[in-house]
Amino acid sequence: MGYMIRGVDKELTFRFFAVDARDTVEQARQFHATSPLASAALGRTLTAGLMMGYTLKNKEDRITIKINGKGPLGTILVTADNIGHVKGYIDHPEVVLPLREDGKLDVGLAVGKEGAVQVIKDNGLKKPYSSSSKLVTGEIGEDIASYFFYSEQQPTVVGLGVLVDVDYSIKSAGGFMLQLMPHLSEDEIIKIEKAIAKIPSVSSCFEQDKDIELIVQELLPDFELLISEKIPVSYQCDCSRDRMKEILTSLGEKELGDIIYTDKKAEIQCHFCNKKYLFLEDELQDIIKQSHKTIN
Repeated sequence: MGYMIRGVDKELTFRFFAVDARDTVEQARQFHATSPLASAALGRTLTAGLMMGYTLKNKEDRITIKINGKGPLGTILVTADNIGHVKGYIDHPEVVLPLREDGKLDVGLAVGKEGAVQVIKDNGLKKPYSSSSKLVTGEIGEDIASYFFYSEQQPTVVGLGVLVDVDYSIKSAGGFMLQLMPHLSEDEIIKIEKAIAKIPSVSSCFEQDKDIELIVQELLPDFELLISEKIPVSYQCDCSRDRMKEILTSLGEKELGDIIYTDKKAEIQCHFCNKKYLFLEDELQDIIKQSHKTIN
């Protein structure tokens, strides 16, 4: 099972997050039967979601990332909490496009950049907080960094990588996120910028069978890093029959009546894990009766 760490550098010029998400992205690939291109796009977003969720304060809090650049992959949606759980889906997991000239998957073209990154934070208040920013490249990492800068005024560096093996399984997946502390001097900022410029391909770093702690130290060799916490991460769908029943209840008596008249049953499929829930006519009738009791 993968894990995630967070910490700061000794001089308190930045805080960092890093995650090994291979098992998590592989589970998503199996649920959604994604093409290599869709695996890369969804995997990068899941990885970002894990780290962004880790910034939340409470275990009940949730963050949702919605990306739609009007590319052939359609919408990517990912939801995460602050204890290492994440789930997500992609509209068109079957999409295949030619490789880029450098031989890499063309995630930017598949996602598109004629849209936005929307981030919704549910902190248990009456109304979740939502903000967005325009897509920059469609490559996910740069777009998340741009979101932080323009929507949260938080200078952030995001590195995300997913490598797909020849059998379409996930060979490696991981990423890091570095956020500058406020009120840094110009010299401190220049030092961080120089360190960032030296960072190699994220995918190549996580392809090696190394602990995340060592990977992060190799990515930022000029800094003494202090790790404050380490938690396991996993793909976790929390769908249930009761939740699907709530969805049916929300349809209202008329629509449920139409379903009973035409199909005698209703089948609902979870977007996040593709599990199907079948409700027969008697159960649908009971849902209508129960909704009447609730109203009265």
